[in-house]
Amino acid sequence: MSRPNDHDFSWTKPMDLFSEKKMVKICAPMVRYSKLPFRTLVRKYDCDLAFTPMIVSNSFIHSVKARDSEFTTCSTDRPLIVQFAASNSKDLADAAEIVAPYSDGVDLNCGCPQRWAIAEGYGACLIKKPELVRDMVNQTRARVCNSDFTVSIKIRIHNDLRETVDLCQKAEYAGVSWIAVHGRTKDQRAEPVNKEAIKLIKESVNIPVIANGDIRSLQDAEEIQGVTKVDGVMAARGILQNPAMYGGFEHTPLQCVQDWIDIAMYSGVTYPIFHQHLIYMMERLFCRAERRVFNVLASTSAVLDYLETHYSISNKA
Repeated sequence: MSRPNDHDFSWTKPMDLFSEKKMVKICAPMVRYSKLPFRTLVRKYDCDLAFTPMIVSNSFIHSVKARDSEFTTCSTDRPLIVQFAASNSKDLADAAEIVAPYSDGVDLNCGCPQRWAIAEGYGACLIKKPELVRDMVNQTRARVCNSDFTVSIKIRIHNDLRETVDLCQKAEYAGVSWIAVHGRTKDQRAEPVNKEAIKLIKESVNIPVIANGDIRSLQDAEEIQGVTKVDGVMAARGILQNPAMYGGFEHTPLQCVQDWIDIAMYSGVTYPIFHQHLIYMMERLFCRAERRVFNVLASTSAVLDYLETHYSISNKA
C-alpha cells in the first residue's frame, strides 16, 4: 500500500461529489477486475468514484500477504472506496482503520449472493440482519476519526420491500453515508432491475442513494436516474465492456484500448487479467470470427501483435 501525498494530488471528497454533481458516476466493486490498473483507466473517462473489489475483512486484518495482494493503490487513485465483506462489527471497524489513510471510505457488502459468502455470514444474508448492519456502521464510524471518511452499504432488495425500507432507514439512523441498491433480490440473476424499488428507497431516506444493475451506457444511467431520482449510478458489466461509457462513448474507443495497454504494461498486469479485460472491451468491436481468434490468444505478445496488425494499436511502454 502506498500512502497518497495530499500535496501532490487533489480530489473531490465523496460526499462533496454528491453535493456538486447531478449524477455521480461510479465504477462498481468487481472481483478480480476493479483493481488499480482498471480504476486508473476508467478515471480517464469521467468516472467520478471507484470501488475496490470486495475484500474479506477477516483475512485482510490478520494477513500481511492478503493486504498486499488484495489492496493496491497510488497517489492519484482517488476518490476511492474500499469494499469489505464482514460478518461482525469488529472486523469491519478494524479493516476500516487500516485502509483509512489510503482511501476515502469503506463499503459493507450486503448484496453478494454467492453461496460461499452467505455461508460465512457475508453479503446478501446481512439484509436480513438490520440491527447487525446498524451496529457495524456505528462501530466503524466511531473507530475512524476523519469526518470526511465515509461508511456506506451496498444491498440487494427483499421480496417484501417494507423490509428493505426498514433496513435502509436503520442504516441511515446509524450514520451510513449512502446506500447503493442493486435492484434485484439475492435469488434473481437476469431478471430486469426493479427500478420502482430503487425509487421507493430513495423516497424513504434523506441520504444519497445509488442505483446499480443493468447500466450499460450513459443513456442507461440517465434513464434510471430519471425514473428513480437517485444521486448516483454504479456500473459493473457495462463498464467492463466499455470503460469509456461515462464519457458518452457508445462502444469502447480505440484510444481507450490503447490506454489500457499502456496502463497494463506499466503496471505489470498478469496476462489472464490483461487479456480478459480486452475480451470484454473488444466484444462489440469484433465480428464473430475475430472473437474466436482473439479470445484464444495465449500470450501478451500475441495479443499485441494482433491489435497492431488489425487495429494499428501498439505497445508504447
